[in-house]
Order: sequence, then structure tokens, then C-alpha cells
Amino acid sequence: MNEDKLGTVMLDEETIARRVAELGAEISADYERDYPGEPVLCITILKGGAIFASDLLRRLTVDARIDFMAVSSYGSSTKSSGVVKINKDLDTEIAGKNVLIAEDIIDSGLTLQYLVESLWARGPKSIRICTFLDKPARRKADIKPDYVGFEIENRFIVGYGLDFDEKYRNLPYITCLDE
Repeated sequence: MNEDKLGTVMLDEETIARRVAELGAEISADYERDYPGEPVLCITILKGGAIFASDLLRRLTVDARIDFMAVSSYGSSTKSSGVVKINKDLDTEIAGKNVLIAEDIIDSGLTLQYLVESLWARGPKSIRICTFLDKPARRKADIKPDYVGFEIENRFIVGYGLDFDEKYRNLPYITCLDE
């Protein structure tokens, strides 16, 4: 892409805020029912998940902690390379803990599948997945999120933390790049 072209707004700020609040309420109710009084460790996948996770964390009513991982498989392309690389690992030990992965988008699912397998090897009590955006049309891995903000069509999405070559993360809405 020589000249990036933003498409029309697909999800505006109000729609995003409303859905994140609903997710926070749903997740809080589930954890309070299934693990009453136990903290939840929200693992945020950087960089894309940072904005979603911070908004979601403020909507949780259960005891929630946060840690970060940076995992990549894109580089500066619009298609996953299929090669997963952990750029930053957790600072927190997760053995025996309830883990909630806060992901920006699930596309092929290959990166998330690798991450979930890696985390299960560390002995957490539970792992649940919350994704802001789900793109099931591109799924290559057998991965199903527990919580989904929005299901989207098979387009390259930017905004609200999601980028193309490190651009557009700061947009407060979701749009697509038109090729």
C-alpha cells in the first residue's frame, strides 16, 4: 500500500463504549459466579489490545489485576506471517490463577492458539479469552473466544488500538483500510 486509504467508520466511539461496558458486566458476573472472591489476571496482548484492555478493566467489578505480553505474527504486512514471536513475556507468575486474555482481534487464530497453549503449560487455574473483534471467516486454528465484542467481516481493520505498520492506533473508532 503506497497510499493508505481509510474506509467508512464501522464502529463509532459510542457503540464501542456500550459494548465494552456490556462485556465488563458479563465477565464480572461469570467470574463472580464461577470463582467468587478470587482475583482475575487480565493478560493484555500489546500493542493492539492495550486500549481495549484498559477500557475493559475499568468496567470489571471483580478484583482484577493486569499484566502484558507482546506477541507478533504480522510485521509490516496486512496478512499474518504464521510465525509467532514472543517479544515481551509476563512479569507475573500465573500458576493457580484465573487468567483472562484480552485480545484486540482474532483473525487466523494461530497466534492466540500458540499463546493459549504456552500459558496452559504454566499451570493457571483457568483461562478465558475476550476479544474485542472476531473475524471467523479467516480462522485457521481451532480457537473460540469466551467473550466477543464484535464479529466483523474479512477486511483489514484499524483504529481503537489496531494498526497498520504502527499507524492508526489512536483512532477512537474502527474503520478499514481500503486497498
